[in-house]
Amino acid sequence: MKSPLFTPENSAMLLIDHQVGTMGWVGSASLEEIKMNTIALARAADAVGMPLILTSSMEDQAQGPLFEELQLAVPDAYANRVLRGGVVDSMKDEGFAKAVTNTKRKNLIIAGITTDVCVVYPAITAVSEGYNVQVVVDGSGSPTQTADETALRRMESNGVTLTTTNQLIAELAQDWSTENGQKLMQVLFEEILSKQH
Repeated sequence: MKSPLFTPENSAMLLIDHQVGTMGWVGSASLEEIKMNTIALARAADAVGMPLILTSSMEDQAQGPLFEELQLAVPDAYANRVLRGGVVDSMKDEGFAKAVTNTKRKNLIIAGITTDVCVVYPAITAVSEGYNVQVVVDGSGSPTQTADETALRRMESNGVTLTTTNQLIAELAQDWSTENGQKLMQVLFEEILSKQH
């Protein structure tokens, strides 16, 4: 099945478990880069009025709270985040599944920590439930490169599309000269392009 283009009108952004403790377990990519891309994704969704769902698991345990820069970048989404217990596949968590259903969007953009545990299962579950899913690889990470690559291959073989932050923001924009395009270009510049050396 050919996936339709993801637009601000037909997509929702799901950011899963970008928690300070969990992020400390990532070794497959630079944490600074993951943070930068995650904030760009959150702000992009916010800028164009796309549903943005943040979720965290067991915040009072080793996982800890969502990282502070994310809380500050999208305070409303943070205040409305879905607090989960220990269910690994967030799509099988009642509160999270309901939040996703309530967006009434069939295209889901997912990034999370860690790719090999917190992203792989909900992404595959969502595809099996009829959603079109793109996973933003550089807004996610795993303890090792092998863990990350294995999770990405497993998702791809289950019909998940892999993308990157810049690629996804360009897809949402389609045309930089439109109102949404201008907003997205600004986010891209402020959060990513101005910070690359």
